[in-house]
Amino acid sequence: MASEFFSIARHTCSAFALICAATATLAEPQHGIAMYGAPALPQDFVSLPYANPDAPTGGRIVNGEVGSFDSLNPHILKGTVPWQLASLGYESLMGRSWDEPFTLYGLLAESIDVGPNREWAEFTLRPEAAFSDGTPVTIEDVMWSYETLGTKGHPRYAGTWAKVASMEQTGPRSLRFTFGVEDRELALIIGMRPIFKKAQWEGHDFGASGIDLIPIGTSPYVIDSFEAGRYVSLRRNPDYWGRDLPFMAGQANLDEIRMEFYGDGQVMFEAFKAGQLNSLRENNAEKWDTQYNFPAVQRGDIVKSVIPHQRPSGMTGFVMNTRRDTFKDWRVREAMIHAFNFEFINETMTGGRQPRITSYFSNSVLGMDAGPAEGRVRDLLTPFSDQLLPGALEGYSLPTGDGSLRNRSNISKAMDLMEQAGWTIQDGRMADADGRSFSFDILLPQGSTEEQSIIDLYVQALERMGITPTITTTDPAQFQERTNSYDFDMTYYRRGLSLSPGNEQKLYWGSAGVSEPGSRNLMGMNSPAAEAMIDVLLNAADQEDFVAAAKALDRVLTTGRYVIPIYQWNVSRIAHAKELKFPEKLPIYGDWSGWHPDVWWLED
Repeated sequence: MASEFFSIARHTCSAFALICAATATLAEPQHGIAMYGAPALPQDFVSLPYANPDAPTGGRIVNGEVGSFDSLNPHILKGTVPWQLASLGYESLMGRSWDEPFTLYGLLAESIDVGPNREWAEFTLRPEAAFSDGTPVTIEDVMWSYETLGTKGHPRYAGTWAKVASMEQTGPRSLRFTFGVEDRELALIIGMRPIFKKAQWEGHDFGASGIDLIPIGTSPYVIDSFEAGRYVSLRRNPDYWGRDLPFMAGQANLDEIRMEFYGDGQVMFEAFKAGQLNSLRENNAEKWDTQYNFPAVQRGDIVKSVIPHQRPSGMTGFVMNTRRDTFKDWRVREAMIHAFNFEFINETMTGGRQPRITSYFSNSVLGMDAGPAEGRVRDLLTPFSDQLLPGALEGYSLPTGDGSLRNRSNISKAMDLMEQAGWTIQDGRMADADGRSFSFDILLPQGSTEEQSIIDLYVQALERMGITPTITTTDPAQFQERTNSYDFDMTYYRRGLSLSPGNEQKLYWGSAGVSEPGSRNLMGMNSPAAEAMIDVLLNAADQEDFVAAAKALDRVLTTGRYVIPIYQWNVSRIAHAKELKFPEKLPIYGDWSGWHPDVWWLED
């Protein structure tokens, strides 16, 4: 699929032209809103640029997932849910374009209006907006949804709700949110909450997980059938209210989206080879090159598509919980990073085919630059110089090994760092001055065969340092419960990031997550510098401050030494039936939520 690779430089400049544009305020209701400048698409656009408005409808896509589920409500803390339901099962007032860093267009709402400084946002519902059972979406449904999410939903919704000073109905089909803080992103964030049917929840506890109640939404798909822990089938609603909207043109083309669940990745791969699945995402580059040569591929019945993107790498690896005394000292965390023999592990796992994540926003224009902080980035960080860890201002990069199994140089450096932190070898084991052994537990979910293999190699290196960690494997429900309550020392961690970092960053790294359960701050970091950089992101009036704040935040996060990074996925690899097609035009986010399988279609 090399022909579908597009110029990253050209599209990056195009995407960030929105940021470079002077801030525009909306004087009257508009069809869309951008974080900076104006939306790229005009009022009379016919479709999103990466959707094919002429795509045929029909057919099915069957995807595989490793794990299980015991709930169908993705908007609460309790339970394990098929992650796709959050985007495929619900709609919001505004819909996102994945070809712009952060731009929304009217979906359930026909228009948005904001105050001169975005101190309020007002939405007007489309008169035709309806739930899947045919009943109209009312302002009462919308207001109930926002209040319920903010007070009973997943903790990730509470932060935004706390910033809403008032919510009021302003007309038969309109409502206004007035914000109690200065935060330019709130006008966009508030438009992205899922909308529920209030009447369905009468007599039911919204915060209770389970599969007894199938939520009614407004999206093109409804849950048709399921078996807890085994599969979920979504059926396209032939009476979907928004099928004629330009925003939806070329979307929701497939009649069925089915998710099959498996105990581990190898079983899922064999199911794909046997034809039980017709689409599979592959994260291992070596496996992609060496094991996707089975008969269906050789016959051309299965196509291997490589889909590039320009979004940040995010962070994938093994996170250390600084709430535990074991990992409070940054020198210990740095030692753990040195002991991780990435070059050897990458060669073993992927044949050395995948580059390492170098920072949270690497692979994008928001990633920190090599060397010392300069210019506006340095200006933003300098007030916190006494709190920053070494490397934030001076420059930092991950240690590199020689690719050998022994990794002698980095192991030696790791031993030095442990000694500086008060840990030395005593009778063949790492211990402190009181003779207490250095030990910790590594928590992994069942079915994580690749992560288990990486940890097995890592443990061999740690044992040479006199450290023997315990590895605990739990089922998905227990894994989620333990990570929600921060009951782990080290665990597998994956955090996706976008080209438009904003309020969600406080959920990821904010100090509230040190003690409040269910946040995504698994490392337990408490950094005034990080929170200050997020505040600059939220209120940046121009491109310089926005990009500088992201680069500065990247430095704080990376030099915090919270995660041992592994390799990144700078392309998406999807093997699929030859009949499954996707548009030639790729959005800047590449294969991202809202793109696969929303704009795919089946062609006989």
